[in-house]
Amino acid sequence: MALSTLQGALELGLIYAILAFGVYISFRILDIPDLSVDGTFITGCGAAAICTLNGHPYLGVFAALIAGALAGGVTGFLQTKCKIQPILSGILVMSGLYSINYKIMGNTPNISLFDKETIFTQFSSWSQSKLMPLILCILIVIMVFIVLYVFLKTQLGMCLRATGDNEAMVRASSVNSDRMKILGLALANGLVAFSGGILAQYQNFADVNDGIGKLVIGLASIIVGEAFFGKKTLFRSFLAVVSGAIVYRFLLTFALQLGVNATDQRLLSALLVTLAISFPVLKKEIMKRRKRTC
Repeated sequence: MALSTLQGALELGLIYAILAFGVYISFRILDIPDLSVDGTFITGCGAAAICTLNGHPYLGVFAALIAGALAGGVTGFLQTKCKIQPILSGILVMSGLYSINYKIMGNTPNISLFDKETIFTQFSSWSQSKLMPLILCILIVIMVFIVLYVFLKTQLGMCLRATGDNEAMVRASSVNSDRMKILGLALANGLVAFSGGILAQYQNFADVNDGIGKLVIGLASIIVGEAFFGKKTLFRSFLAVVSGAIVYRFLLTFALQLGVNATDQRLLSALLVTLAISFPVLKKEIMKRRKRTC
């Protein structure tokens, strides 16, 4: 496998690690299956692409973050105030975003950013090294890691984590659990859209269909990472998110190098998540059979 291919897989893994952070907040912290992720990812791509076309790449990633947070807030509002089931709320927001994303992207299915200034071209202008895009991805992931870790250690962050663990206890402590859910889903989808905005500038285009399967990518990153680092502490969980996204991307890249069709990536993702989830059960069955044979 060529060195450039490995670097590209590492860069994509780091970008998707930000997506995985967002899925981690909704899936692990709040214990909510948020299906709006596939829509908010494209919202981030479209917002960043439009701003980049107009010469504002840094404003683009910020706009992606805000747009995703607003969409996530709507998902939270439907769940808490309208009493709609979490899965259905995500589906409704995702469906609505399909049309909204078209509007954001100027009623076109894709936007090309070739020959446009992006955060990657501007950062790479500081040096001729081919490692500059990788360095930028590392810096962004470290920033997200630190900010999110510090936030979840604050009183507000602890209330957010407690809401997912025991909502009844949180309400008994005079904390508005509905607000915590809205905040958590807004933060989660903001990070997802932020990842989409960075990816659009990284690959120099945005496509309205790029969001399909992104929830599976996020779940696969979390589950694969937890198999290596576990989830006993918040720090180890965050390491699991980042490492899982990178390992997941390397596995897909390796599969493509072996001749697997690109159209089979979603099937591979589904199989990988299934194996990762069922691994503890399979391990127990293997241990039981070994004891029986002994």
